[in-house]
Amino acid sequence: MENPGSTNRDSGPPRASAPMLDIEFRKVGKVFASRKGQFEVLRDFDLEVRRGEFLAIVGPSGSGKSTVLNLMAGLDRPTSGIVACHGHPITGVNSEIGYLTQHDSLMPWLTVEDNVAVPLEIRGVPKGERRDRVRRMLGDVGLGGFEHHHPNQLSGGMRKRAMLARTLIYDPPTLLMDEPFGPLDAQLKVVLQAELMRLWNATGKTVVFVTHDIVEAITLADRVIVLSHRPSRIKLDEAISIGRPREVHEARFAPGFEDHYRRLWSAIEIGGSEQVR
Repeated sequence: MENPGSTNRDSGPPRASAPMLDIEFRKVGKVFASRKGQFEVLRDFDLEVRRGEFLAIVGPSGSGKSTVLNLMAGLDRPTSGIVACHGHPITGVNSEIGYLTQHDSLMPWLTVEDNVAVPLEIRGVPKGERRDRVRRMLGDVGLGGFEHHHPNQLSGGMRKRAMLARTLIYDPPTLLMDEPFGPLDAQLKVVLQAELMRLWNATGKTVVFVTHDIVEAITLADRVIVLSHRPSRIKLDEAISIGRPREVHEARFAPGFEDHYRRLWSAIEIGGSEQVR
């Protein structure tokens, strides 16, 4: 789901840290209600996402990874604490971000070109400019020549590329990605990981990337955080030492990769909500 709408944020003065940070969680708690009662997903959750970094989030199923993204996007509100974007608490849909979910959200009745153009149309971009920007973006993600195809005429990987193009087309400074390559085969996943790295290197956007795949997290990210079991906190905050630029298919052979993998896997295996220092 992309968020091209207007951001609703408080008008108070920015925090002193705002120039260095894109997103902050300060003592955030999140409780959901269900037929069986309330269940707590996040407790005293603190996180700083630095401008321009690639942050990966891993953790056990049900640990709140998607909830963290939804709070960043303004699609949900914290029960307690503050989630801030560029120093201002988020109080509505956050137009500072683009959100690529794991679910296919292409509209089957529209062509690829028209699907990608939707955020620009919502923003009132003139038709001629929309067409030019969409065609440039489709070229950037390797879909040049497929402008007039419909989603059912595309492979799974091509549909992911179209969704990425639609998320990037309005140039959000921050990109949220919720297991975008999870259901793809290994070879196609590597191709799209490399494409994402190329686009990230070219744009300098902030990326927050949720995945269950530790190898993928280490390969792509500057930093990987491990969430605990519910109620979630950050158990491990691991800076990735592998240099950039990285070749996706070679990263796992780089010095330090195995050490990162062992520490991250150990943190995921440890039960409870204690933090690993």
